[in-house]
Amino acid sequence: AELRVEQRFVPESCPRAVRPGDFVRYHYLGSFPDGTRFDSSYDRGSTFNVFVGKGQLIAGMDQALVGMCVNERRFVQIPPKLAYGSEGVSGVIPPNAVLHFDVLLIDLWNSEDEVQVQTYFKPEKCPRTVQVSDFVRYHYNGTFLDGTLFDSSHNRMRTYDTYVGIGWLIPGMDQGLLGMCVGEKRIITIPPFLAYGEEGDGKEIPGQASLVFDVVLLDLHNPKDGITIENQHVPESCERRSQAGDFLRYHYNGTLLDGTLFDSSYSRNRTYDTYVGRGYVIAGMDEGLLGVCTGEKRRIIIPPHLGYGEEGRGKIPGSAVLVFDIHVVDFHNPSDSVSITVNYKPSNCTVLSKKGDYLKYHYNASLLDGTLLDSTHSLGKTYNIVLGSGQVVVGMDMGLQDMCVGERRTVVIPPHLGYGEDGVEGEVPGSAVLVFDIELLELVSGLPEGYMFVWNGEVSPNLFEEIDQNHDGEVLLEEFSEYIQAQVDSGKGKLAPGFDFEKIVKNMFANQDRDGNGKVTAEEFKLKDQEAKEGHDEL
Repeated sequence: AELRVEQRFVPESCPRAVRPGDFVRYHYLGSFPDGTRFDSSYDRGSTFNVFVGKGQLIAGMDQALVGMCVNERRFVQIPPKLAYGSEGVSGVIPPNAVLHFDVLLIDLWNSEDEVQVQTYFKPEKCPRTVQVSDFVRYHYNGTFLDGTLFDSSHNRMRTYDTYVGIGWLIPGMDQGLLGMCVGEKRIITIPPFLAYGEEGDGKEIPGQASLVFDVVLLDLHNPKDGITIENQHVPESCERRSQAGDFLRYHYNGTLLDGTLFDSSYSRNRTYDTYVGRGYVIAGMDEGLLGVCTGEKRRIIIPPHLGYGEEGRGKIPGSAVLVFDIHVVDFHNPSDSVSITVNYKPSNCTVLSKKGDYLKYHYNASLLDGTLLDSTHSLGKTYNIVLGSGQVVVGMDMGLQDMCVGERRTVVIPPHLGYGEDGVEGEVPGSAVLVFDIELLELVSGLPEGYMFVWNGEVSPNLFEEIDQNHDGEVLLEEFSEYIQAQVDSGKGKLAPGFDFEKIVKNMFANQDRDGNGKVTAEEFKLKDQEAKEGHDEL
């Protein structure tokens, strides 16, 4: 005689219960007391959708649904006076029939509902939030109010990428994404009139369905954005800043805005080397690398229209904001020459180094960021060269010019005057600027350019006869070598310093042996001043 409601299952969480005026979607089985079924929403494959408390249901069901939670299951016994009474429903419900309903509530909303946002994770740092006209990349799981999954970007392994607030999304999602931070996670519950309405989407989403989106925001930018630079470390001394046309060597970690690493020069143990301001790198990096100092660390945030655009590249998805944490190792310009800084010069500095002089010096060699490459001090011996003879890189030949014994200087050598693009494997990186701290310890004056041997006094008028010790009219290499050695030992002559004696003598002899037969005759023999200007190095 009375309405009877039995709760068969009540979910642990019940944030909202049915009230008169709410719209509900539910499944049911309708049967008579003897168990005979007269109706079922399951058989039709769709929920029963109706407003509660507005006379659209039989009175007993209107009352029985009040207070139900989504996913709650109730057994409802409705007496005839609260069902179809004495008339029944022709061919379906007999007169004065007691009705049993097994009801499962699927969905619940009210026409006055708004989008509900529940944030369950928010990063500590939130420098920017989603605004109207921003472009976002996010992952989501889409479910109905009962928890049934209807869609997931995770399953597709691809973010959902869209503009916000300009009608590209359902209105509820347009609202629900506003104010989010990158990395934030929130649940957005959307009533059907702000989603797909009465018709649904024609696929997975039925009409009048409330939607629940579990969203994590991965990326955010605006088409009007430029790059953002955050200085992390700027050296106290910054004598020079990079300009367009400079060549930079730098390390970097490249991540997406959510922190996902997509590339790192550190993992390759090699700097990234490039010209800046000339289009060799993406536009945002071209701009972000201008104005840096050697040793500087900065973060460069690049929107996709200044990065890899809508298509992305490799591990970089389309429309992704890029974050580069860079460390500038060195830079130079192809027009740079050797830079010399004199740190100490003795008061008595009259004899200056020149081409051909034999020098002994100590040095510490490092990169522009201070990384030590080599040091003669650690070897316990000097480095010895003939200046201008090609025994060192061109920049060092230049840096050692006009130096006096005891002088200390710092020589900075750009790579095109050092070891070039290739460097020295395992020792000097390619395209590296080199820094040498030098102290000149000894200087032996060389010979005039073009000479390998000079006389310290007058030259004998019978020079050939003196060399031709056996007076056979021919001078062999052995005779020639013994004679030169005797002149050097007696102080009458001087060889170019820093070269191997035998090599010099062989070279001098070969220059005199004009027919190449291993012998020098009087006719072949000439002094330097007897040679034409285009002649070889002679006596």
